[in-house]
Amino acid sequence: MDHLILETGIAFVLVAAAALIANKLKFSIIPFLIIAGMLVGPHAPKIGVFSLKFIESAPFINFLGRIGILFLLFYLGLEFSTGKLLKSGKSILLGGTVYIGMNFGLGILYPLVLGFPLKEILIIAGITTVSSSAIVAKVLVDLRRTGNSETELILGIIMFEDIFLAVYLSAVSGLILGNSQSFGKSLLSIGISLAYMILFFVIARFAAPLLNKLLRIRSDEIFIIVIFASLFFIAGFSETIHVAEAIGALLLGLVYSETTQAERIERLVIPFRDFFGAVFFFSFGLGIDPAQLGGAVWLTIGAVLITVAGNFAAGLIGGRLSGLSYKASTNIGLTIVSRGEFSIIMANLGIVGGLMPVLKPFSALYVLILAILGPIMTKESKKIFALLNRIFKWQRTQKTRAAE
Repeated sequence: MDHLILETGIAFVLVAAAALIANKLKFSIIPFLIIAGMLVGPHAPKIGVFSLKFIESAPFINFLGRIGILFLLFYLGLEFSTGKLLKSGKSILLGGTVYIGMNFGLGILYPLVLGFPLKEILIIAGITTVSSSAIVAKVLVDLRRTGNSETELILGIIMFEDIFLAVYLSAVSGLILGNSQSFGKSLLSIGISLAYMILFFVIARFAAPLLNKLLRIRSDEIFIIVIFASLFFIAGFSETIHVAEAIGALLLGLVYSETTQAERIERLVIPFRDFFGAVFFFSFGLGIDPAQLGGAVWLTIGAVLITVAGNFAAGLIGGRLSGLSYKASTNIGLTIVSRGEFSIIMANLGIVGGLMPVLKPFSALYVLILAILGPIMTKESKKIFALLNRIFKWQRTQKTRAAE
């Protein structure tokens, strides 16, 4: 018997319950959704027709989760101006280079010191280097920090990471799976990604008048159909040229942010962003089996500590080099510490390539801890900065200034 609708309905009930608990406790919804997903799945019991295994519905729920990523990044793009991002080009290049350089360097060094083979070292470095764009986007929106001075640099680093990931994934997959690509193909991949992003910036800067005419649609029904059609088409096309579908959604949001319909699009997209975004984090937890998390505890704890330290240092250095305050620079490192979908992709590559079995529990536990810890650290960034400021004396308090 087909129980797809029933299983999906049960999943939505669990999502709603997690949301209500998070709201009651006045806490970030992300950890609750991930944990709710972990508590069910293939390892959960089946009670009559009520199955918590989600065998039939898992692919569908995962697909809805992918839609959630698109809406989260699309909305984040709507909150920004391409003009500001273009002016911050030098800072983004500098900040992105510092961020990738420090985190990738630590990602290579950690397993190297522990004696892992070369292929495993490359996979672990990939797992620990790239942050979760979906979690970062959700946190920025939930905490209403899209207007903060540091958020432009965070957005730039997300795009910078995507270029790095596209090239790195291509090169490492060739080595792991025996499908090696030439240096020329790697350069071509970089060129395509950069050209694609530049194209969207050009469209945003010069095609706004034309888009304003095309989007002058009175009916909200027809208007939202047009917007969603363009969103899914661009996201899908982006993936075919090896640019992450989420980055395609982000770039389209940046284009629409320059039109006179930006506020209208935001208003209509918010309910979809919230619903499908919640499903994404639930589906994310659904793919984690708690029984497999105990096989790499100490390896994971070490990686988490190194990642937190590396992110904080990279955010602080990148932010300061870009002219941001110590407080804003601290926010960068704390906001992009979360790991998620891209880390799982890297781990799956190692598993398919027949590498060490420890990669699976390591990646699952590592991602789980940082997916929960990241939003908490971001939310408490003011307290963390205040504590560090008392130690390093970065910024004088008003009382100190008054006394002087």
